[in-house]
Amino acid sequence: KPCPLCDEAKEVLEPYKRRFILQEVDITLPENLAWNDKYKYDIPVFHLNGKFLMKHRVDIKKFEDQLTKLELQK
Repeated sequence: KPCPLCDEAKEVLEPYKRRFILQEVDITLPENLAWNDKYKYDIPVFHLNGKFLMKHRVDIKKFEDQLTKLELQK
């Protein structure tokens, strides 16, 4: 913290909050060392359903497409 890009991402994703569960991971905590090693220069990073989706900024088109695909699979 602070993380202006993280704050921006949460704001962009706000309208979708009923369609997915946002889980924030603080990569600076000792228990998240693996995430820190992998992404310390690339935050924020977004995974959807356990798979890497994007980093740095929300690509809303990509997010919507992938979210819709997951919803259709259910």
